[in-house]
Amino acid sequence: MNDVPALTFTTLIDIAGLPRTEVRLLRHKDGRYKGFPSIYALWRDHRARFDGYQETQAFGDEPDLRAPYWAPFVGLPGSTETLFVGMYRADLIGPLPDDRDHPVTGGTEPKGSCNLYDVSALPDLSQYIGRLWVEWGNGYRQFVHRIDGKRPGKPIVELRRSFSEDAFPGFDALILTLAEISTIPASWMAALTATRGIYLLTCPRTREQYVGMASGAGGFLGRWREYAVTGHGGNVALKGRDPTDYRVSIGHPSVRCQIVSRRHARPRTHP
Repeated sequence: MNDVPALTFTTLIDIAGLPRTEVRLLRHKDGRYKGFPSIYALWRDHRARFDGYQETQAFGDEPDLRAPYWAPFVGLPGSTETLFVGMYRADLIGPLPDDRDHPVTGGTEPKGSCNLYDVSALPDLSQYIGRLWVEWGNGYRQFVHRIDGKRPGKPIVELRRSFSEDAFPGFDALILTLAEISTIPASWMAALTATRGIYLLTCPRTREQYVGMASGAGGFLGRWREYAVTGHGGNVALKGRDPTDYRVSIGHPSVRCQIVSRRHARPRTHP
């Protein structure tokens, strides 16, 4: 019995009637903006800002991007998961003509610092937006891929009934990596911003644990974002260590009572 070939994203491009040579696949996962929303969160929560992010591209990428149709995907921080977010028509305008607000940081994106594209959403394959996940393959460093016959298609690994995210699990069950802080849903952000207290920071590599206090206006979320940006959050015991992707948790209230007196203690190593 012959093996059934994997369904790929290229199959959907063919069904939509778009010429393969005129389509570029883009995987947005930008690690330059620590402490700001991930590109995935930008797409999920601020579509206009996500579109603004796509509109500007670096000088030198013109040959790779030279195609009338873009199929953008977003990668989840700390993961290889890749989500389809739409089909777009894209046309190069030229160097950015004026200063403008940066869509990720809110700072200034200077005039002439990058190329500006006229990017507009298309109805093609819109039924798969936020539902279709693909296996991108090993070429994560190259964010633009072609889908001509010389390259294998992106296998479709999951098609969900709708775009949805998990409900907030509660403080006792919450465990996050620092990379995931920039992707959590708005409801999670609200709960963590409004709450302060003791938390546990764990290094998965060495299994060392650090106890900290979130007491500022930003609550747990504000404190954890400091770690995500600096790697140490001002914690002297963590400075100079490898930039391990620590895990943060709050734990059961009884555990918090036991560890509160250790907030300024030296790291505890567990075998």
